[in-house]
Amino acid sequence: MSTTGGSNPEYVIARVRARRSALFGDEEYRKLVRMGPAEIARFMEESEYETEVNALGSRFSGVDLIEYALNQNLAKQFNDILDWADGRLYDLIARYLRKFDAWNVKTIIRGIYSGASREEVESDLIRAGEFDDRLFSRLLDAGEMEEVVNILSGTIFGDGLAAAYEEYEEVGVLVPLENAVDRAFYEQLLEGLVVGEEAKQYREFLEAEIDFRNARNALRIARSGADLDPVDYFIEGGTLFRASELASLATSPDELVSKIRDSRYGDRLSTALSDLEEADSLIGFERALDAALLEYADTLGYVFPLSVTPIVSYILAKEREVDNIRAIARGREAGLDPDAIEEELVIL
Repeated sequence: MSTTGGSNPEYVIARVRARRSALFGDEEYRKLVRMGPAEIARFMEESEYETEVNALGSRFSGVDLIEYALNQNLAKQFNDILDWADGRLYDLIARYLRKFDAWNVKTIIRGIYSGASREEVESDLIRAGEFDDRLFSRLLDAGEMEEVVNILSGTIFGDGLAAAYEEYEEVGVLVPLENAVDRAFYEQLLEGLVVGEEAKQYREFLEAEIDFRNARNALRIARSGADLDPVDYFIEGGTLFRASELASLATSPDELVSKIRDSRYGDRLSTALSDLEEADSLIGFERALDAALLEYADTLGYVFPLSVTPIVSYILAKEREVDNIRAIARGREAGLDPDAIEEELVIL
């Protein structure tokens, strides 16, 4: 990335690399999977999560404390990055962080679909996008799916959700609504993105993320049993798949992996692709896809150290850390064996 337009990649990347070095590694995870929720919270109190655990400790305990602390820390980390960034760099990062608006919308509609309580849904929200507290409050108070769709009418997700709502009513599964959210997010990411030197690697990463999202969506639809055609839920912007081939690939994970291996991603994803081939369930396959995307972002960051990709790579790595700690806490609360929990983690 060039420094034209007031961008300051060297400064931001240096600070992000320092944050990356503080992320949990294998040793910390091996300790955590053998702890109970209270012990995990105390362990977090002696780490980068100290401020959040201390601030929330008087109101929450156990897994609730862990989850609220994780989400607050995640939002703080990413808001710090925006505070450091200037100019064009700020715009590229801000665009990408709208993924948490998409995450929160999907979390809320899943909560309504499953009948989760307001508190359960709120604990999973990550306030790192552009939605404000007033909008969150309205969404959390909504009791019906149609009400959520109406509340979001003035956002980037509004038109897509309104169009998908009728199909949701017909099929009774969340795929149309969730896909509408994903499509809106990726459309705004790519809209007006000039493919110059400063955005070349950023766009290459976004294309990979869209390719992997299409693979994930096709597999989910194929395994859902719903009468849905994966072609109808194809997200434009990737380079690996044609919409017409997704339906057949979704029913043959081996062919899907071969397609990825023979693509431009293959040389950079040797380890991750081996994990994909060995995955014996949809959850395992999706976890391996997450690891593959993170590995690809890391590689781009090493090859192009002054592009935006090292920053995006950190955002993904921080997400994975939060997901891993949450999975450990929930697994231990449910009484799962440490070895079983370790299999759920995404670690590079």
